[in-house]
Amino acid sequence: MTAPFVDAHFHLDSALTYGLPRVNKSGTLLEGIALWGELKPTLTADAIAERALAYCDWAVARGLLAIRSHVDTSDPSLRAVEALLAVKKKVAPYLDLQLVAFPAGRRTARARRSHESAARARSGCRSGRRHSAFSNPRWRKVPKASACCCEEAANRGLRVDMHCDETDDPMSRHVETLAAETLRLGLQGRVTGSHLTSMHSMDNYYVSKLLPLMAEAQLSAIANRSSTSRLQGRHDTYPKRRGMTRVPELLAAGIDVAFGHDCVMDPWYSFGSGDMLEVAHMGLHVAQMTSVDAMNQCFAAVTTTTRTHPGTRALRHRTRQLRDLVLLQATGPAEAIRLRATRLAVVRRGKIVARGPASDVTLELPGRPKTVDFRR
Repeated sequence: MTAPFVDAHFHLDSALTYGLPRVNKSGTLLEGIALWGELKPTLTADAIAERALAYCDWAVARGLLAIRSHVDTSDPSLRAVEALLAVKKKVAPYLDLQLVAFPAGRRTARARRSHESAARARSGCRSGRRHSAFSNPRWRKVPKASACCCEEAANRGLRVDMHCDETDDPMSRHVETLAAETLRLGLQGRVTGSHLTSMHSMDNYYVSKLLPLMAEAQLSAIANRSSTSRLQGRHDTYPKRRGMTRVPELLAAGIDVAFGHDCVMDPWYSFGSGDMLEVAHMGLHVAQMTSVDAMNQCFAAVTTTTRTHPGTRALRHRTRQLRDLVLLQATGPAEAIRLRATRLAVVRRGKIVARGPASDVTLELPGRPKTVDFRR
């Protein structure tokens, strides 16, 4: 039995659009962005809502009862925002959906006004995208964009969750700017850096200075193992990087880390089914977190961490003793991750909202047990 699963970083507006308008052949982040740019003008609010509701069904079946979803605000029509606001209201009885205003497209004047409107009137969290921009301070656009995002959050009592350093470039160091702005504006405990994959390529000396700065700013971090391990390192031959932020080092520095699924069957990631145990399984392997304590940390990163995680504290749903829980066919966190354990029952506010049969296999072998369930 465990607390319900939580997805700290997701894109619900693009979920289940795999193959539209075509498949991402290169498997890269940039081709995915280009495909999303082609697809957006053809989407309708009804189509976005229909796919989002279907995914929420998957989530509940997996015991996933809280999702923080970034929603594209670069379209002046705010079509995706309005669709997901309607979905949020509809699923509220059984799933907590938090929307983050995310400027996924070009920073045109109209797109910027749309993003500001969504952030101010419709979302309690502000986002940005800092993955392919230059880091040199002389390119003032990037630091200014991060500063403006944080200043608005400070003025309006919002939180910040920034797509930050989602690149293999070791010189992409926007999380340092984010931490500095957090300290300057007194936003400690309200700011999250998502992805942080450039940390995989940074030299250890720089990271030894960066981690204490992030800890002082009380930044929280969200790692998205399933998608980034597939998207990053595409320009490498060998040695080949796998888009891994430094989860064990972040945790050792006292920085709260949660895991997100990021994408499911969309232009960036063609797999996934809303299973946060699959995310924890991937994180455990990629980060080599194989000690007993580390495996427990991976399990916490998809369950309980988000209830105390400074940047995602609003994601915690109303867990009261046994009113919200998931019954797993497993004896503990490590076994749950190993088996991606069957959800025998999902309980929301004291009511069963999903149930499934035990995962047992019948054997017909002489002298051997009649069934196996793969547990030890």
